[in-house]
Amino acid sequence: MSTLPPLGVDALAFRQALSQFAAGVTVVTTCCADGSPRGLTVTAFCSVSLDPPLVLVSIDNRSETHDGFASGAFAISVLAEGQEDVSRRFATSGPGKFGEHEYITGASGLALIPGALAHLECRVVSVVPGGDHTVYLGRVEDAHARDGRPLVYHGRGYRRLEEP
Repeated sequence: MSTLPPLGVDALAFRQALSQFAAGVTVVTTCCADGSPRGLTVTAFCSVSLDPPLVLVSIDNRSETHDGFASGAFAISVLAEGQEDVSRRFATSGPGKFGEHEYITGASGLALIPGALAHLECRVVSVVPGGDHTVYLGRVEDAHARDGRPLVYHGRGYRRLEEP
C-alpha cells in the first residue's frame, strides 16, 4: 500500500488537480445598482436541491461582477457547444461583455445569453464566504431548457462530448 504525501498543497498542484474535473460552462449575470448588467464565465456551478429548487455559484471576490450580487438576484445561462466565443468574452474583465452583443432579458429583468441550452433565474437565499470566493446559494424562480450539446471545459481547454 502506498502512502500519500503530508497534508498541504501548493497552488499549482491544486490547480492541476482541479483541471482534471470536466465541467459545463455557464455565464452568470446580475446587475449593479444603476441597473447595468454584469456577467462572468463560471464553471463553479451546481445543483443543490430539487425541493426547494436550489443552485449555487462561486464568484471570485475580485470580480467586477461580485458587487452586482448585492441586488439579491442572479441568472445562469448554460452554454451550448459552439459558444466558446461567449465564454471567452465573459471570462475577461472590463467593458464590452454586453456592449453591442445581443442578450435577452429574463422574467427577472436580468440578462440571459441567447442560444444557451438552459436559463435559470435565481433569488439569493444564502451567502457563504469561501476564501478568495463567495458562494451564493440561489432559489430558482424560473427555468427554461432546450435540447443540445453542452460546452464542456476540461484540462484548461474546451472539449466536445462524443456521440453516444
